[in-house]
Amino acid sequence: MAQDRRGGAEKMALDQEMKAALRGAFSPTRLEIRNDSAQHAGHSGDDGSGESHWHVTIRADAFAGMGRVQRHRAVHAALGPRIMSTLHALALDIDV
Repeated sequence: MAQDRRGGAEKMALDQEMKAALRGAFSPTRLEIRNDSAQHAGHSGDDGSGESHWHVTIRADAFAGMGRVQRHRAVHAALGPRIMSTLHALALDIDV
């Protein structure tokens, strides 16, 4: 754990926080989280933290019966306002 911009205290790495939140909410059969921030260095939305742009691939039975927008909202809710407020871009690949 290292000190970071998300509160100043010792915190888990953002990707680990995201994994823990998504695992707890959805019990996924597949979960991949990729930090794409380096590809956007110097672009709009790059705050210099190296944690601004993310891609999540998630598969979980919990998404059955949900439409695309519902699935995205469910992931955003699971991540919560604190994590979501630190991200500039979150690409989601969601399925059952």
